[in-house]
Amino acid sequence: MSTSIQITALDGIINVNSLFTLAVFIGLAWNPADPTNTLIGPSDPISCSPSPQTAKDLISFHVYSFSSFLFSSLIALALKQAFRIAKTSDHTHGTYLQAAEHLIAQVNKNLVRVGMLVSGIGSVCGCVFLMLALVNVVQLKLGSLGCGSGHSYAAIVPLVILVPVALLIYVSIVLYAFTR
Repeated sequence: MSTSIQITALDGIINVNSLFTLAVFIGLAWNPADPTNTLIGPSDPISCSPSPQTAKDLISFHVYSFSSFLFSSLIALALKQAFRIAKTSDHTHGTYLQAAEHLIAQVNKNLVRVGMLVSGIGSVCGCVFLMLALVNVVQLKLGSLGCGSGHSYAAIVPLVILVPVALLIYVSIVLYAFTR
């Protein structure tokens, strides 16, 4: 089984997860309870102010997202390490540089498929939780969805349309690769 495509895919998962993890850390550094960190004005109706539960959900979704991305990255790194071990154990008489030149490694194909599927599921879950956290950020900054703020809806509607569409495409490609 050729490992160069799988290693490239795993590198992509790790890189994307790293970027999203950075976004989660930046989001966790923001204090949602800071009253000066909102765009809701004093003239807005009181119903536009989000509940304290929104701020709690924001933090929870950030932690869930971070956990999912970390889980996905660790699985992907473990698979990459398995490829490296398989390469070096197949070529014990040569140097590591010589072993790295070979693109074929003897690894359990089913284990790789399951590992890549689990890593993909972790990334998808992380994206969903990050999207939910961003919905809460919008509500804290622009007003709750219950007050009918046009700015809130203008920010959230593209988010809840584009992210699931992208995730659907991602899942379709992962499932296609899983069946091949």
